[in-house]
Amino acid sequence: MSEVFDVVWSWIVEAVGQTSWRDLMPLGLAGIFVWCLWLYRAVLSRFAKPLVNDFRTTTSVVVPSYREDPDILIECLDTWLAQDPTEIIIVPDLEDTEVIRRLRAVEDPRVRVIPFAHKGKRSALGVGIRAAHGEIVVLVDSDTRWLPGLLDAVQMPFIDPEVGGVGTQQNVYQRTTSIWRRVADWLVNLRYYDYVPAMGRAGAVACLSGRTAAYRRSAILPVVPNLEDEFFLGRRCVAGDDGRLTWLVLASGYKTVHQSSARALSMFPSSFSAFVKQRVRWSRNSYRTYLTALWKGWLWRVPMVTKITVLQILLTPVTMGMALGYLLFSRLEFTAHSIVLALIWLLLGRGVRGYSHLRRHPQEILLLPVTALVVIFIALPIKLYAFVTMNKQGWLTRTSESIGGEGQGATTLTAPVAPVLVKETV
Repeated sequence: MSEVFDVVWSWIVEAVGQTSWRDLMPLGLAGIFVWCLWLYRAVLSRFAKPLVNDFRTTTSVVVPSYREDPDILIECLDTWLAQDPTEIIIVPDLEDTEVIRRLRAVEDPRVRVIPFAHKGKRSALGVGIRAAHGEIVVLVDSDTRWLPGLLDAVQMPFIDPEVGGVGTQQNVYQRTTSIWRRVADWLVNLRYYDYVPAMGRAGAVACLSGRTAAYRRSAILPVVPNLEDEFFLGRRCVAGDDGRLTWLVLASGYKTVHQSSARALSMFPSSFSAFVKQRVRWSRNSYRTYLTALWKGWLWRVPMVTKITVLQILLTPVTMGMALGYLLFSRLEFTAHSIVLALIWLLLGRGVRGYSHLRRHPQEILLLPVTALVVIFIALPIKLYAFVTMNKQGWLTRTSESIGGEGQGATTLTAPVAPVLVKETV
């Protein structure tokens, strides 16, 4: 092993010695700028702490459900009921007869089922929000489970009357059942440990994930029509409800914050195909949401850390593409030394940025090469494709002919899990 290390180290020394610092200066300056932005947000995130107090009020859990796997929905329902909300409003599609039948069999007065002819997730959210009576409305995806204490924790920030929305700490359910779920969990951890807390500390999280997010009812009820009837370049928006609602709340003058002690686990795709489709949908949603915030001037009224994060998300394909292009076509000689040096630079950088995940799952250092390639794949071909097709509407991973999302059905899991999930690693 030491001989291999010696060989690799000698390659690095020789490659560095053959490279002029002047040749790499443009790439180095760009790298310093990007690393400073990452460090800025990571440090701010480390200072963000969850709020703890005794604030409690009435809560309405609103769950839009479309072609959901009944077994998954019922398991998730058990975790919501275990935390004693005032009411749970589930809005299934009229044609989801098995889901409706299973829900009707639940003997709990807190559960209200409102079958509705879905015209997209936003329409179902509108029905549920208008039917809610609680002061706090918690929007939940039909395949998301809550860890104990989420509902109490997510209410605490609302002690501040300026808070309009609260996001939760999220991870992948049964993350070890697929390599794509492991990679997704890695990326989710980077988001919720290094980026979101910094924005939450400033009172302006750019997107409260719809997997589980809580809102002050008085903040979202007036903007429901703007959620349901958003048009982008002349086309009605179907997906991207969470980003849209977040910015409607921010534009109304409220804060959106993050509560890391409120933890949820969501289903993620188990296959590469579904993983890609999900990322395409998310990237399209981001472009539409953030370009709208930019166009309407909402972006310029939020704190600096949120401005920087949004602009970096929008410009990532450009900045990463220029850096890789400069390295590959202008400075990198296709020799063993140069290629090894470039790979080490890529893996080392991604490993440092992955510290938040690796400190929790150190054995997944073996996934570092795969994760690094996936990040590049997302930042370049996926985001570029999403940009040029951003106004193409659709859910991609969920259709009228399928049960459950693609790669997200009960058959992709190892075994049923008890309603109270206390052993899941997050």
